[in-house]
Amino acid sequence: MLTSQRKKTILDALARDGQVLASELSASFGVSEDTVRRDLRELAAEGLLQRVHGGALPASSAVAPFARRQEMESEAKRRIARRAVEMIEPGQIVIVDGGTTSALLVQQLPASLAVTIVTHSPSVAVALAEHATVEVVLIGGKLFKHSIVTVGAAAVEAMSHIHADLYFMGVTGVHPTAGLTTGDFEEAHIKRALAARAAETVVLASAAKLNAASPYRIGDIELAQTVIVESATDARLTDPIEQAGVTILRA
Repeated sequence: MLTSQRKKTILDALARDGQVLASELSASFGVSEDTVRRDLRELAAEGLLQRVHGGALPASSAVAPFARRQEMESEAKRRIARRAVEMIEPGQIVIVDGGTTSALLVQQLPASLAVTIVTHSPSVAVALAEHATVEVVLIGGKLFKHSIVTVGAAAVEAMSHIHADLYFMGVTGVHPTAGLTTGDFEEAHIKRALAARAAETVVLASAAKLNAASPYRIGDIELAQTVIVESATDARLTDPIEQAGVTILRA
């Protein structure tokens, strides 16, 4: 079998099964595991899969620059954002992550809703500047330009003083075994720190993020209590998440 044929077969198996194992591919192709690992390395370098110990998972497409991500799945993200807003009660302290779905979430807060929004996203804070009844707490730190959020030790220290009711987390990957992942090491650390400061963590997950993984792990799937997905999401993608004890809400 030619290299190109093996690679196509690997990608087809990923799309069908959600993961591949190097040992099984080696036996199926009749080649060494070294050859399979080389195929996986090359596919990973093209951004077509995410290598993990023993094999690979589908790569998340939600790692593009912020401006480009704003154009991806925009209507689906808007529905997810509306469903998230329905979870917010007056008087709560709510942490809102950076990201394109979070930007849509704050746009849809009712004009009369009185809450405190804590965020490490300057974009989210500015979007709420004219909202009369929302108090905004902006966490400072080093600006991570890819996602337009603050990261670093100063941000983590500031978060330690917060006790929030809800945390709306943005991720690039949601996978039942790989867990919650993102594309930057420091951002993963910040998201873990924010989840530790909230009574409930809610992951906003458009289709591109489900059954996919990125290089840096935020935590196990159980780090989230709730995941909001599109209404038409295949149950084959959501059933393993629910079996882990996480609530699925459809938008």
